[in-house]
Amino acid sequence: MDIQGVAAIVTGGASGLGGATAEMLARNGAKVAIFDLQEEVGQALAEKIGGRFVRTDVIDEASVAQAIQQAEIPHGTARILVNCAGIAPTFKTVGRDFAAHPLDSFRKAVEVNLIGTFNMLSQFAARLAQAEPQGEERGVIVNTASVAAYDGQIGQVAYAASKGGVVGLTLPVARDLAQHLIRVVTIAPGIFWTPMLAGLPQAAQDSLGKQVPHPSRLGKPKEYAQLVHSIVANPMLNGETIRLDGAIRMAPR
Repeated sequence: MDIQGVAAIVTGGASGLGGATAEMLARNGAKVAIFDLQEEVGQALAEKIGGRFVRTDVIDEASVAQAIQQAEIPHGTARILVNCAGIAPTFKTVGRDFAAHPLDSFRKAVEVNLIGTFNMLSQFAARLAQAEPQGEERGVIVNTASVAAYDGQIGQVAYAASKGGVVGLTLPVARDLAQHLIRVVTIAPGIFWTPMLAGLPQAAQDSLGKQVPHPSRLGKPKEYAQLVHSIVANPMLNGETIRLDGAIRMAPR
């Protein structure tokens, strides 16, 4: 699919992987809507790239429906969706003083990372399925999982489970949406620089980067965005989860 002139939505698009993706899409001519809860940062980026910011809670059906409608007013029906909204709680299954993993934290990770992803993609697809095809397809959905879906570390049980769910839904959703000419691909990033990592000391960031076989550094958000561009452009990429990780396989800790 040609990005030029196409309406696109990026969840979690105010910063990090989503922010880099929103910038990449706008730079290539897309009409970008940023869906996020970070109003100040999201609005600033939207103004910078000539896009639109819509405050959106991805786990709320009404919020997502309203956001999609608001984005359609200036941009028309979106044909590209990139799901980057997510959280990463860290609790062991059994913690200090033999405390069980907080169930609310586990539930929240699943709600945001898995249910939020599905809520967004299903409502997006329901709108897009009614649009006219462009050539041999109507549009593309790109989800974000994590290498934690395959080799989650100690303390990542909720995060790994939620991202594993995103990997698991990729193929069946692609099969569901094939009749509507909508492709679905998931990216599983390794250790990438994000606002969450920015708070760590530089020595800690460097140490994390050295765990990556090659290149031995943290991934750059623009490299995630580069893969999104390739997925959108290549019509045979469908129903697959792609690891973007410099060949890392995460150790237990």
